[in-house]
Amino acid sequence: MKAGSVLRDLYYGKIIPCERRNLKKDEEQEIVRRITEEEKYFADKMSPDDYIRFQNLSELYSKLLEMEESEIFAYAFTLGGFLIADMADEALAMKLSKFYYPKRDSI
Repeated sequence: MKAGSVLRDLYYGKIIPCERRNLKKDEEQEIVRRITEEEKYFADKMSPDDYIRFQNLSELYSKLLEMEESEIFAYAFTLGGFLIADMADEALAMKLSKFYYPKRDSI
């Protein structure tokens, strides 16, 4: 990966963090399958009005999850920025310490 390509890909919309397109793992696919089965079970048992309310509840859970993922992404991105800044400070300190405390030759 070339330097700066991630920033360019973000700018041009090639990387869209909220639309992860990775293939789900087998365990995730199994959980999604089980959720679908459970939703079908409840849909068959509920009145149409109750099912609409159930769908609304599911949508609220999805919105909450999306908000939480957004916050986690922002936090992780910020933490990564702080990490890079800290590494730059450490690198600068190492360069300065070599300047102020040069290596002594053996006597």
